[in-house]
Amino acid sequence: MINYPSISLLPWLAVAGLFFGSFRRYGLAIALAIQLVYLFNRGVLLGRLPLLGPHDTLFFFGMSLALMGLIASFSPVVRNKRWFPIAIGIISGAVSLSALIFKPLNMPLPQILDTLWFEIHVVVAFFGYALFVVGGLASAVFLLTSVRQYLDLLYKTALVGWTFFSISMISGGIWGYYAWGTYWLWTPKELWTSVLWLFYALLLHIRLKGSRWDKALAWLGVLGVFIMLFTYLGVSLLMKSSHSF
Repeated sequence: MINYPSISLLPWLAVAGLFFGSFRRYGLAIALAIQLVYLFNRGVLLGRLPLLGPHDTLFFFGMSLALMGLIASFSPVVRNKRWFPIAIGIISGAVSLSALIFKPLNMPLPQILDTLWFEIHVVVAFFGYALFVVGGLASAVFLLTSVRQYLDLLYKTALVGWTFFSISMISGGIWGYYAWGTYWLWTPKELWTSVLWLFYALLLHIRLKGSRWDKALAWLGVLGVFIMLFTYLGVSLLMKSSHSF
C-alpha cells in the first residue's frame, strides 16, 4: 500500500454543493467541477484513473450522475424546471456521500486491470448507469404528471445509455480476453450485465408500439434503475464474481 497526500476536503465540498447548491443549474455545474477536480487529483497522485474499490467507483458514479444530469437539464421539458437540478443534485450527492464511507484504495492497478480496455469498460458503464437513472427520474415524473415529453427524455437517455453500455460490454469482453483468455465468463456479473442490456433493448423497442404503451414504458424506466443498481452493487456485494469489490 502506498501513502499519498490527503485531499479529503474536496469530496465533502462536492457533496455539500450537490445537496445545497444544485437549486440552480450553475450550482450543479460548480459541484460537478469540484468532483472532477477531486478525481483528477486522485488520478494524478495514483498515476491511474481512480476506478478501483467502492470509494472510487461510487464517487465516479456520483460524478457521472451530475454530468449526465447537467447535460439532460438542457432538454426542453426540464430546461426551466428548478426541481430537476435539485433532484439530480440530491441523487448524485447521496451516491457521492456513500463513497466517503469507504476508505480509498491508494495502490497501483493490479496487472490484470492495467489496460486501457478496463478503463474504457468502467467509464462508459457508469455513463450508461447515470443515464438510466436520469431516464428513471423522467419516467417517475411522467407517471405523476402524464406529460408525454418526459417519455421523450426517457427514450433519449435510454438510447444513449444503452449505447454506452454496449460499448462497455464490448470493451469488457476484450479486457476479459487479455485477462482470462476468454471474452465471456459465466459469472453472476456477466449474466446480470446481459439481463440489463436486454432489458433496455426491450424498453427501446416498446416505445415503437405507440402511446397505448406509455405507462408500461414509464414503469419499465423506473424498474430499469433497480435492475441497474442490482447489476452494479447487488452482484458485487452479494455474489462472488470477477467484478466483486
